[in-house]
Amino acid sequence: FVITGTVARDAGPGVTISFALAGAACVLNALCYAELASRFPAVVGGAYLYTYAAFNELTAFLVFTQLMLDYHIGAASIARSLASYFIQFLELIPSVKGNVPSWIGHGEEFFGGVVSVNILAPILLVILTVILCRGVKESSAVNTFMTTLKIIIVIVVVFAGVFEVDVSNWSPFMPNGFKAVVTGSTVVFFAYVGFDAVANSAEEAKRPQRDLPIGILGSLLACVILYVAVCLVITGMLPYTLLGEDAPLAEAFSAKGLKFVTVLISIGAVAGLTTTLLVGLYVQSRLYLGLGRDGLLPSIFSKVHPTLHTPLHSQIWVGCVAAILAGLFNVHALSHILSVGTLTGYSVVSACVITLRWSDKATNSRSFANISIWQEGVFCLVIVALCGFIAGISYRFSYSIAFIIIAFVIATIGSFSLLFRQVYVPVDPPRFSCPGVPMVPIVSVFFNMFLFAQLHEEAWYRFVILSLIAVGVYAGYGQYNAVPSTSDHSSVAYHGVPSEAP
Repeated sequence: FVITGTVARDAGPGVTISFALAGAACVLNALCYAELASRFPAVVGGAYLYTYAAFNELTAFLVFTQLMLDYHIGAASIARSLASYFIQFLELIPSVKGNVPSWIGHGEEFFGGVVSVNILAPILLVILTVILCRGVKESSAVNTFMTTLKIIIVIVVVFAGVFEVDVSNWSPFMPNGFKAVVTGSTVVFFAYVGFDAVANSAEEAKRPQRDLPIGILGSLLACVILYVAVCLVITGMLPYTLLGEDAPLAEAFSAKGLKFVTVLISIGAVAGLTTTLLVGLYVQSRLYLGLGRDGLLPSIFSKVHPTLHTPLHSQIWVGCVAAILAGLFNVHALSHILSVGTLTGYSVVSACVITLRWSDKATNSRSFANISIWQEGVFCLVIVALCGFIAGISYRFSYSIAFIIIAFVIATIGSFSLLFRQVYVPVDPPRFSCPGVPMVPIVSVFFNMFLFAQLHEEAWYRFVILSLIAVGVYAGYGQYNAVPSTSDHSSVAYHGVPSEAP
C-alpha cells in the first residue's frame, strides 16, 4: 500500500487498473506454480525443485542463488522497517517520545554510513526464528493471527473510507494516458510477490495436491481484490495529486480527520511486516533444506529435528544471516537490486511447466539439423524470454515502437513453434492442471522478462555477477558432492511421489 501514492502521482485513479493488470500477470505465474506444486507434493524446494526436475542441477542452483539473495536482503530490510514501526508505537507514550536513541530502532550510521547499527531488528529476528524453530503449529498460529488482524484492518479501512469518497476525484481517471497505467503496473507487480512461498510448504501440508493450488491462487486473488478496493477508496477520498508517497493511506484519513483509522493502519502495517518476515524466513530454511538433501550444500542443512520436525540448522542459519545484515547495515539502500531473484524464479517456473508437459515421444524424436525436439523447444523458450527483455528495454528507454513490434512478432513465432511442434501430455487428476499450456506459461515468461528490463541497471549487474559466483561454487563444490541418485535427469523420479487419492 505504500507504493500506491507513488504510482498514483503518474497514473492517477488509474492506479486501480495498474493493480488489476499486475494481478492478472501474477495469476499467470500462480497458475504455473499451482500445477507444479500439485505435481510435486510433499517435497520441499519450490522453484529450485521444479527447475531441477525440468532442466538440470546447475540451472536449479543458479535459481536458488538468485532467490536466496533476494530473501536474505529482503528479510533484513523488513526487520529494520518493523523495528522502526515498533519504536513509533513506543513514542506514542509522551515520556518516551524523543528519548529513544536512534541506534535502538531507526538505525545510527557510523564510518560514513558504511555501518548502520540497529539493535531492535536483530532482536525481533531472533524472536521470530525461535517461533519458527518450535514448529509449524506455533509459527502457523502466529502467522494466522497476524494475517487475520491485517485483513480485518484493511476491510475496516475500506468501509470507513467508502463514506468519504468523492467520485469527482476519479476524473480524469487516467490523466497521463494508458502508458502511465502500464508503467505503474510494472511497479505494483512486486506488491503481489510472495504467493510462491506456499509452494515451499509442501512437505508440511496435509493434502498438498489439493491445498497448495488453493493456497497459491486463493491468496493471490484475495490480494487483488483488497488492493483494488483500497486504491478506489484512497483515490476517491483525495485528489491523486495530494496523495503522499510515504504513507498515502494514513495521510488520506488524516486529511479527513479520521485519526483513529491512522492508528489502525499503523497496527496493520506491523502485522503485515511481521507475517511477511515470518514467511520469508520460513521459505529460506526450506530452500536450504532442499539443497542440503541434494548435496549441493553441506549436509548440516539437510537435518530435521526429530521431535520439533523443523530444519533447525537451516532455520537458525537464515535467522543469523538476516540478524547480522539488519543489525549492522542499512539494507534499504540495496532495495533497488532486489526482485531479480523473484522474476528469475517466476520465469523459470513458467518454463518448467512447458518442459515437464512434453511427452517422451517429443523428447526422444529428432528435429532438423540433428537437434532434438526437446532442444528445439528450449531454444524457443530462450527466444521468447529474450524478446520479452528486448521489448522491455525498448519500452523503458522510449525506443522506436518498431523494436517492440519486432520482438513481439518473433516471440509469437517462437510461441507457435512451441504450440505446434511439441506434444503435450495432460495432467492426470487429482493434480491441478494449468490451463492453456503452452500459451499461458509463454505469456508469463514474456511479461516477466519485460518487467526484468524495468529493473535498475545495478540489478542486472547483480544478476550476472551472482550467476558467475554460483557457477564457480557449483564447479568447485556442488558437482562433486551432489547426491548420486539425483545427479542426472532421474531427478523427476526422485522428487516425485505417488498421486494422492481424491
